[in-house]
Amino acid sequence: MAHPDPKRISATVLAIFRTYGHMLAWGDRFVAPLGTTSARWQMLGALAMSEQPLTAPRIADAMGVTRQGAHKQIKLLMADGLVEQLPNPAHRRSPLYRLTTRGRKLFGEIDARWTTHAREVARAFTVAELDTTLRVLQTLSERHALAAEENADEA
Repeated sequence: MAHPDPKRISATVLAIFRTYGHMLAWGDRFVAPLGTTSARWQMLGALAMSEQPLTAPRIADAMGVTRQGAHKQIKLLMADGLVEQLPNPAHRRSPLYRLTTRGRKLFGEIDARWTTHAREVARAFTVAELDTTLRVLQTLSERHALAAEENADEA
């Protein structure tokens, strides 16, 4: 198998950065009518997809954001009555969080709107294209998550 020129990886990463910026801006407009933001949507999603309450570090890891960023959004969601804090028997200083009834309702509304939008966007791609894209993105994420962990260990 021939390996691509590093410039292709660079172009791919730049496209990821651009797409991420566009998705955040689009997401803010998408959820604004429901009174929330992309950042809060991410946190709601992490909690909604989990079968159990999560700590802020677990939410951050699931969504690829910093722990501080996740914590800030969780506090805002708690102030809005969308997330509740629970004691964590395994770690007193790292509480668990879960969606409240209002939080589940809001996420359900967002998810229904997203599913309609995703169905429309999906028409532009084949299953093979999306499978390849997902595999490439997951591999890039895994390689760089490992590098970040190694760098943290060296510090």
